Amino acid sequence: MYYKSLKPLIIDETEDYIFINKPPFVSTLADRNDPVTILSLVKKHNNDYQICHRLDKETSGVLLVAKNAEAYRNASMQFEHRQVEKIYNAIVDGLHQFKEEEVNLPLHTTASGYVKISHRQGKNARTIFNTVETYKKHSLIACKPETGRMHQIRVHLASLNASITGDETYGGEALYLSSFKKNFVKGKEKEEQPIIKRFALHAVTISLADLNGQIISVEAPYPKDIEVALKQLRKNR
Repeated sequence: MYYKSLKPLIIDETEDYIFINKPPFVSTLADRNDPVTILSLVKKHNNDYQICHRLDKETSGVLLVAKNAEAYRNASMQFEHRQVEKIYNAIVDGLHQFKEEEVNLPLHTTASGYVKISHRQGKNARTIFNTVETYKKHSLIACKPETGRMHQIRVHLASLNASITGDETYGGEALYLSSFKKNFVKGKEKEEQPIIKRFALHAVTISLADLNGQIISVEAPYPKDIEVALKQLRKNR
């Protein structure tokens, strides 16, 4: 979908911050392949506003925008000191029962942009995982990153043999209705299309202190593709 304005993406707003629900397939920052990014929409909305962090292009969910320099500094300091709490939900392959499952494995970004676990070259990375629901062949996992490394959740889940569904880069498999629905009848199309055409990761909530020290917590609803995927998984347990 082509976005002309930031307004449809805004889910909450304070005197100093805007919280947006980033759609999948839209880059947060500059993208040479696509002139429309979250950054371009923010600057069009107000040139003084600044994005406080980023999400991968395929990842949807809550993104924080600062309206002024002081608000940006306030958020940056909290990100730096790991005081911002973020929760992501991921649909993963396989059945998993995680309860405060901690992955503490250092990550290294290679020249090609692929991220791997490396005790020699990697930077420390820590994520906590909890199972929310299980289905026939998949699980919904709540992911709480304590650090903010590139592809951290994706790589740490893969290390638990719980690759994110659709994340082919790190071992995930596409989600086809035929793989879990009883009495599946193939449609007229020559080739079955996956239910979700990206890796199934959504930034659900973000919590931080505002300039007055009050904690703000904002939740981003699921986009349509994840809603549809979860509906089918729940219906065909």
